Amino acid sequence: MSAESIAVIAPPKQTSAAADFIAGNMGGMCQVLVGQPLDTIKVRLQLDSGRFNGAMDCAVQTIKNEGFFALYKGMASPLVGIGAVNALLFAANTECRRLLQSYPGEQLPLYKIAIAGSGAGIVNSVLASPVEMLKIKLQAQFGKGASGSGQRYYSGPIDCAQDLIRQHGVANGLFRGLWATVVREIPAYAGFYVGFEATKRTLVKEGQEASVLQLMTAGAAGGLGYWAACYPLDVVKSKVQNQVEPPRGFYIISTLKTIHAESGFAGLFRGFGPSLVRAIPAAGATFSNCIRTYNAGYREEQLDITASIFVMTIAADAA
Repeated sequence: MSAESIAVIAPPKQTSAAADFIAGNMGGMCQVLVGQPLDTIKVRLQLDSGRFNGAMDCAVQTIKNEGFFALYKGMASPLVGIGAVNALLFAANTECRRLLQSYPGEQLPLYKIAIAGSGAGIVNSVLASPVEMLKIKLQAQFGKGASGSGQRYYSGPIDCAQDLIRQHGVANGLFRGLWATVVREIPAYAGFYVGFEATKRTLVKEGQEASVLQLMTAGAAGGLGYWAACYPLDVVKSKVQNQVEPPRGFYIISTLKTIHAESGFAGLFRGFGPSLVRAIPAAGATFSNCIRTYNAGYREEQLDITASIFVMTIAADAA
């Protein structure tokens, strides 16, 4: 790029951090509301030991035995925590991209987009891990008041958090699976941001502003990239966070080996289908709400950021 072309790059219009936070939070809440049923099915399949015969059977059994709203178990934790998780993710990704730029406004190559996404994922894990811990514990409770797994039946996320801290402390209770979350988020957000950026750059001609539909398409591609890059590690995280006792040693590798030994390669991809299906409506809910939340004149960079909401590992698996 010539010096002349660099000189004419206009800085993006700025909006307040409060506007970004509110829009991200509202979009994230819509993502949770729309995507939670499929996320519950995904988690239950990941933890399944023979109860369910696929995603449809899981949905039917869940509704038949627990009612329709059982598909929304564990929703309170990500619904409340999504704002903080997204704010941290957005800030970390923005800062990582800034550090990788040779000059302000540079369009980073995709490998740098991946690096920035991985860095943001590492930082994001600090909040995503406990949010997802509480979500998974509640989603795994099959039935209306009794648990056959030897684990206590929790009435909600606060009850769950209090019991985990009382029994195992903060690190091994509420933050159990933190390293599994970190290891998952490194490839996950690299896959997400590369999928999003590559698709957007393909669809949008240079010099043109992306339409909402193009951004939604790119966001959906990012969601698929997220899960394709990390799914076996997400299964490991769900297993570790739901077990009765905290993991010991290098548990990520040992858990991968155990899952493979018990269920073969397919065991590492249980629930993969619902995760992929979930990306499309969640993307639509996220973007449509964010657009309504922003004031007139929102900038494209804001929508780039909000694209990442609907793939949350809260979260995401928090989600």
